[in-house]
Amino acid sequence: MLKACYQHEWIEAGCDEAGRGPLAGPVTAAAVILPPGWFHPLLNDSKKMSEKNRNLLRTVIEQEAVAWAVEIVMPEEIDRINILNASFAAMSRAVTKLGTKPQLLLIDGNRFRSSLDIPYRCIVKGDATYAPIAAASVLAKTYRDEYMMRIAAEYPVYKWEQNKGYPTREHREAVMRHGLSPYHRLSFNHSFKQLELFSLDEK
Repeated sequence: MLKACYQHEWIEAGCDEAGRGPLAGPVTAAAVILPPGWFHPLLNDSKKMSEKNRNLLRTVIEQEAVAWAVEIVMPEEIDRINILNASFAAMSRAVTKLGTKPQLLLIDGNRFRSSLDIPYRCIVKGDATYAPIAAASVLAKTYRDEYMMRIAAEYPVYKWEQNKGYPTREHREAVMRHGLSPYHRLSFNHSFKQLELFSLDEK
């Protein structure tokens, strides 16, 4: 069962991101402040939830959270500052959009860097441990998936409605056949020989 909070003295915001690994699309981050003791039986690490339950919880979180915010960093910026820094930037920007200022940030993962004047704790597997981080993971995942579904209509050859931009075999082969779209991360696709070798190994 998820823990409701890390501590009881300060206002906490859970922070998480989605989309560090894909070849295309943005990295998306969310920050969420939950009411004290908030609980929902379906809430978990978003990767362990069904799409149906993620979408259900997104509505509940948005209605019941003290504050929540979602931010994206687009491929052009990812290529310029690298995906790790882009993830930090997305989380930091989400925090600044919160209507209530948190006094402590709970960050999913083992690293974080920010110019925010707010203390933070990095927690490995935090999205499977603390409810505020799990809630942020649900928002980040659902908003990114929704975005990828929209742009899939512009470039149907990549099947983003299915793979959400992740490097599946089908996605890699579409890149080899059709090249890169404006939504692809150029820094993730600079070696087509590697893509071709990987694809041939799978055949």
